[in-house]
Amino acid sequence: MKIKKAVIPVAGKGTRFLPATKQVPKEMLPILDQPMIHYCVEEAVLSGIQEIVFVTSSGKEAIENYFDRNIELETFLIKNNKQELFEKIRKIGDMIEIVTVRQKEQLGLGHAVLCAKSVVGKEDFAVILGDDIVVNNIPVTRQLIDCYDKHHGSVIGVMQVAKELTYKYGIVKGTSIDGKTLKMQGMVEKPKPEDAPTNLATPGRYILKNEIFGALERIERGAGGEYQLTDAINMLCLEDKVFAHEFEGQRYDTGSLEGYLRATVDFALGREDLRETMITILKEKRKLI
Repeated sequence: MKIKKAVIPVAGKGTRFLPATKQVPKEMLPILDQPMIHYCVEEAVLSGIQEIVFVTSSGKEAIENYFDRNIELETFLIKNNKQELFEKIRKIGDMIEIVTVRQKEQLGLGHAVLCAKSVVGKEDFAVILGDDIVVNNIPVTRQLIDCYDKHHGSVIGVMQVAKELTYKYGIVKGTSIDGKTLKMQGMVEKPKPEDAPTNLATPGRYILKNEIFGALERIERGAGGEYQLTDAINMLCLEDKVFAHEFEGQRYDTGSLEGYLRATVDFALGREDLRETMITILKEKRKLI
């Protein structure tokens, strides 16, 4: 089965970025001249995804509007001979098909994914968390799709973290089947370092077989009174093949201020038109430290 749809949950309140997110969705905060959600959708497009399902909540309309056409703005740019900007804006509106569903209560990632069931239908699908950006020549979702095609099971994207940081992540356990892939036995949510089965953490990329919906409908509320995707994946591990694949790429947790700042600096250094300016700024600031 070809992976054609990606679910991107964007219903969260963005409390770590208040007061900026009082009116502006966290996912619309810019990293340089593009909102962070743009990078995630672009990853999906480059991975062969044909349709995005945004799981939204009240106040998140700006995300859907961003990926729509803005005829008034396009007309203004053409009249003012800003052809390059016109092409850039027009391309955003034509990137990919967008569908939105509402998560009326924020009851966890598992609940958010389940909200997309009616749109996903009977297909297997990707999940991309909108506040995690991964940079690599081969998009991380494409890497996981390739693993799915090879092993014919759900695939959880993982990365190595320092042992003392396992308490921040879901940590997978399983049996290695090659240098980068485990056949999973399950996941442990935020274990103490001494209890962590591995140092392979799950930052927010998944390829899930459709059977995950059945598991999500059977799990009970977990930590914080929420429906945890981790619990459904653990259930799926008992009933089907689930794999963890260590992806290649630089990951930025742009849902945190530190990760957002690091991404902004690195992305500026990576652009020809901004690199020298950023280097000059960093050199000037270093003199003041």
